[in-house]
Amino acid sequence: MQFKNEAKPISETDEFEARDAYSMARIQSVYAAKYFRKLGLKVYIGYFFNHDSPLRTERHMSKKITEAAKRISKGSTEKLEIGDITVKKNGLFAGDVVNAVWTLVKQDKIYEAVIGSGIGYSIEEWLQQCFSIVDKNWKEHVIVKNDFIPEYCQLVSDPALIFSLGWRPEISFEQLAEMMMNDSNS
Repeated sequence: MQFKNEAKPISETDEFEARDAYSMARIQSVYAAKYFRKLGLKVYIGYFFNHDSPLRTERHMSKKITEAAKRISKGSTEKLEIGDITVKKNGLFAGDVVNAVWTLVKQDKIYEAVIGSGIGYSIEEWLQQCFSIVDKNWKEHVIVKNDFIPEYCQLVSDPALIFSLGWRPEISFEQLAEMMMNDSNS
């Protein structure tokens, strides 16, 4: 994320902070978009917050958890090692993000918007949700690494601007967990 993170919901008016090459590239692309907008091009900027789908890979925490829970439900004795489970981020379906983009580009008043649910869920809540779907107690299958220091404690959006255009996420946190746990492509 290219915004300064002060553990409060982040909006499109918050200050940028370049912490790594990825955030620097994102910031540069924002200024490029603003430049081309001044030249008369119809350019929009969407700041996407965490979004998941069954198409994610296991390098993403949400998918790592769902895949481990599925394997454990089928008899695996593995232990899933995770860092700080109190970290909160948006729980949002990637398909809802696509709908938000369409909402943004189909109008001409707002061209820069945070796209997120505005609701933060902890990794612990995701663990609970996913393991309960397979009737397992996550605490019996997860090792929390207490020495892990997360990059942030909260990464949650303030989607007031995109909400003002009439967009709202359609898939709930619980529905997203069901969708990812019931995916047969894994």
